[in-house]
Amino acid sequence: MPTILGQNQYGKAENRVVKITRDGDTHHIKDLNVSVALSGDMDDVHYSGSNANVLPTDTTKNTVFAFAKEHGIESAEQFGIHLARHFVSSQEPIHRARIRIEEYAWERIATSDGNSKFIGADEVKHSFARKGMETRVSQITYDGENWEVISGLKDLTVMNSTNSEFWGYVKDKYTTLKEAYDRILATDVSARWRYNWTSDEQRMPNWEKSYEQARKHMLQAFAETYSLSLQQTLYQMGSRIINSRSEIDEIRFSLPNNHHFLVDLEPFGLKNDNEVYFAADRPYGLIEATVLRDGVEPKIPVDMTNL
Repeated sequence: MPTILGQNQYGKAENRVVKITRDGDTHHIKDLNVSVALSGDMDDVHYSGSNANVLPTDTTKNTVFAFAKEHGIESAEQFGIHLARHFVSSQEPIHRARIRIEEYAWERIATSDGNSKFIGADEVKHSFARKGMETRVSQITYDGENWEVISGLKDLTVMNSTNSEFWGYVKDKYTTLKEAYDRILATDVSARWRYNWTSDEQRMPNWEKSYEQARKHMLQAFAETYSLSLQQTLYQMGSRIINSRSEIDEIRFSLPNNHHFLVDLEPFGLKNDNEVYFAADRPYGLIEATVLRDGVEPKIPVDMTNL
């Protein structure tokens, strides 16, 4: 039975680029992990091994580092847009470019008095510690005419130590879970949101501000929702972002329910008044859903938040 070639793409994955911007004695860091995937007229390389249309993956790697110098890194999204536009516009066989970016945040190390120095370094101006919080993510796709920008974050760990309940659920002969009227609600947020900016003719969003505001609204909704289920909290988080940010039309969440169980301290003659918990890392409930602006078609892949 004959075979034909299906969807295909190629590129260089996980190019770690660190860009230092020197503003006098004060330095600024952008730390990215950039993956490039290109597709287009690539039948011959698969059928016959001809590389005539192939831009080497080593070249895509070099382009990432060269663009960090030539264009700087204003934001992950803007950097990805520069790269995607370049690959599609400069290489005739390339019809589509997808750029995926993870950004790792750093914060300055403060000295005790703000002015002190140790030998060989000024702590405030060019010493940093990696933030142990979330990773910012972006995916930029360009086909020569239309853009798709999906941004978000992963591994943002949040917890409410009260104002959460879970009761009234279905019970069968295998159900052992007790209803909870005051519980810990904790999760590691993985979220992707899609921008409605799709054309160079539209006004481009302020990517840095948009990310900061989306993150802020997400956290505020988590903190301010009296939760009867993690699903309810998820919907409130998504709705807050959609209603507050006109440039975002869709958001997809994957939220593991990081269970915390009260420890039985009675064998030790102690009362546990919602104070001591066992944090179970697995198995865990996994809650996933998309929140959309009314009238918008969903486009974020359902498994994208698990990447």
